[in-house]
Amino acid sequence: MKTITKYYLAGGHLFAIEAKEQNFELLSNYAPFETDENGATHVFIIHVTDDPLLSSDGWEHVHTDISDDDMPRIEMYRKEEEWLFRVSIHRESEVVTTLRCSRNWSDVQVALIPGYERFAIDNAAMLVYAFCTTAQKTLLFHSSTIVREGRAYMFLGHSGTGKSTHSRQWLAAFEDARLLNDDNPIVRIFEDGSVRVYGSPWSGKTPCYVNDSAPVQALVQLAQAPENKIERLRMSQAYPFILASVSGLKILPNAMDAIYESIAKLLELCPVYKLECLPNVAAAQLCAQTCSL
Repeated sequence: MKTITKYYLAGGHLFAIEAKEQNFELLSNYAPFETDENGATHVFIIHVTDDPLLSSDGWEHVHTDISDDDMPRIEMYRKEEEWLFRVSIHRESEVVTTLRCSRNWSDVQVALIPGYERFAIDNAAMLVYAFCTTAQKTLLFHSSTIVREGRAYMFLGHSGTGKSTHSRQWLAAFEDARLLNDDNPIVRIFEDGSVRVYGSPWSGKTPCYVNDSAPVQALVQLAQAPENKIERLRMSQAYPFILASVSGLKILPNAMDAIYESIAKLLELCPVYKLECLPNVAAAQLCAQTCSL
């Protein structure tokens, strides 16, 4: 089967995937972001190979991410000028893909078990995208994001908090509301002080792959409660919520510094609220009324 390379533009950053034609048939979520190379420099390229999964033998263990039961387990290793990631679908499941990355993340070799092609490519692209763009004031969020009247509202919280449910309440409450992304939108902070959130090829369980963007009106931390109540948070209160919602290589000092700097700037420019709520339309109406002020 012929190997081809396709280029994608997400959040204003160009990246490439080199794979067999049959692999791209599984990657319909990337199609809205496909673009001609046009001579621009891509931030990274993923090569999907037929190589066997890499063992961690001879590699130094750096970190294992098992933060959520329903999220992939990611083991991270390093050796000289390379990184190795071994990824499982769930905390206790077997490794189904490995990523061998150059030290600056620009070149990634992906090996996988047949049947897990989309999972492997998606996780490789999300991981490396977050690592490669952090220094450019770009943050990959865990959020459900609604656009209404040309402004974006980002709903934050751990898995199971009700982010997708709250977005659905906005869609029910407002005819002009639309879903931009339901799991992994991209936020960019620009030198002119503007902040925009972009759709991405990654949207969790909801197929929402929208190549569009909008200025951020507000970020909202959700919490389930017996009644609807909202308050604006001070920067010191908001910071841990934002940090927990951002993907990135937080164990490396330089990457962490870049994330800290971007979050601090984001909090200067965008308000953050905490919404304690029921899963109803009234919660969406209260949130919209308060955050639109």
